[in-house]
Amino acid sequence: MADLSARHIRGIGLPDLVIALVIASLLMSLAIPAYNGFVVRAKNARAIGDIGSIQVQIERFRLKNNDRVPLSLNELDFEVPVDPWGQPYEFLNIFRSGAGVGGLRRDGQLNPLNTDYDLYSRGEDGSTSGSLSASASRDDIVRANNGAYIGLGEDY
Repeated sequence: MADLSARHIRGIGLPDLVIALVIASLLMSLAIPAYNGFVVRAKNARAIGDIGSIQVQIERFRLKNNDRVPLSLNELDFEVPVDPWGQPYEFLNIFRSGAGVGGLRRDGQLNPLNTDYDLYSRGEDGSTSGSLSASASRDDIVRANNGAYIGLGEDY
């Protein structure tokens, strides 16, 4: 008969386990920031698309109502979504409010972004400032140049 006690069964040792854990933690340290960056870009892209859709609905409203800009987004025959961060999109009718109103969005040189209406999302941090050069506005998704630009405030 064969002697079973002479045969050694070898398993995973402590050094092998430590090496596997180090490799796994290195992979996770690379994967998590890349995934988070992907999620941020996807939310920004969704907000840009939403603002584009809302802009189309506003233009449709203007065609039906003798070029009148709606007073609020509630006037649209369209269910206005919330932004990807769960906040409502901000809207300001500039014709109604007047050019001197403090709520107008402005670029770094304090020129108004639009002459018809402002439409934007407050972005991930949920805060904003009137000027895009302010740090609170850098992550805002804005409509500028009367709709010729829709994107991040820091990129405008």
